[in-house]
Amino acid sequence: MTSDARELADNFDLESLTPEFYADPYPTYRALRQYAPVKRLRSGAYFLTRYDDLVAAYKNTRAFSSDKKKEYAPKYGDTPLYEHHTTSLVFNDQPAHTRVRRLIMGALSPRAIAEMEPALIVLVDKLLDRIAEKGRFELIGDFASAIPVEVIGNLLGVPHDERGPLRDWSLAILGALEPVLTQDAAARGNRAVSEFLAYLEGLVARRRAKPGNPERDVLTRLIQGEANGERLSEKELLHNCIFLLNAGHETTTNLIGNGLVALHEHPAEKHKLIQAPELIRTAVEEILRYESSNQLGNRMTTEPASFGDVTLAPGTPVTLCIGAANRDPAQFEDPERFDIARTTNRHLAFGTGVHQCAGMALARLEGAVAISRFLARFPNYTLSGAPVRGGRVRFRGFLSVPCVVE
Repeated sequence: MTSDARELADNFDLESLTPEFYADPYPTYRALRQYAPVKRLRSGAYFLTRYDDLVAAYKNTRAFSSDKKKEYAPKYGDTPLYEHHTTSLVFNDQPAHTRVRRLIMGALSPRAIAEMEPALIVLVDKLLDRIAEKGRFELIGDFASAIPVEVIGNLLGVPHDERGPLRDWSLAILGALEPVLTQDAAARGNRAVSEFLAYLEGLVARRRAKPGNPERDVLTRLIQGEANGERLSEKELLHNCIFLLNAGHETTTNLIGNGLVALHEHPAEKHKLIQAPELIRTAVEEILRYESSNQLGNRMTTEPASFGDVTLAPGTPVTLCIGAANRDPAQFEDPERFDIARTTNRHLAFGTGVHQCAGMALARLEGAVAISRFLARFPNYTLSGAPVRGGRVRFRGFLSVPCVVE
């Protein structure tokens, strides 16, 4: 067993992953934490798997840059994907990151999010009504992915009859972030960015002509900027709208889908949650830890940085493995156990530090409402076929989960 784990760690290559890894990466993550927690990859990048190392990298923004221009130039070339991923909030350092984040957070205040809950409950119940009529349904397409598309669509004021392409655009753009970029994935991603930008140009023009309430409408808030006159450029505005729709959509879809599948696979925990629905908030945190929607983050060193006896030179790409850190036994008791009542749970599913996810409170609300109301309505749901994973290492979720309800 020890030799098998050591072999997993020795042979790990982010650019050459096996089907077994995509199905269940956690044995590999355990092996890396034990035998190669600061793993040098064939590309010269480093792969970090320990919780404390990730926290150190997240919090040291001077030494670990989020700016992706140097890293993405050879990957994407002069393409729409390069422009998008080097302009969006998450892939920038201060002051650009701070400026955009401040504008977005103004429309995601605790009060604003609390006021979204009644409409969210109505949306979820409508989806559950449709599922009840069908009996057999697709958990991702009919439920999990439909919720964040509507929520983020509402935040940006995207008309309902124009939301059809959003999920496909999102999947194509985020799919191009995988460690290995195929020609086909690059073509799909670049086409999606171009089509998305063209759509948003028209939407922004309409919103400029007829503004919404900047306390609730993120797009209006981004257009109008700060009271001191600070504004986003047109390019910054459009690409950060794409980022908001992508980030708010895919990760929350995965949270809901991963959660309901995990509960199905752990019937005692599912029963516990049905009997004690007040546990939903700790259950959501455990789902985020146990099956993190976003498994990987990236940084670039700007100065020498050390982890134990390993020192990284400036200009070294670093991959932060959230999925591994969230099962680190040095931080979590019995980390391989799925425990919906876990109370000490400082997981890194949303990152930490200044780049901590701006929409985490909204994602938590969506997950809590969707999962709790689904269980209350369909406590005996079953899977009617094998779930199909998304085939990606960065974003862990399902493409499809066939289900049946009574």
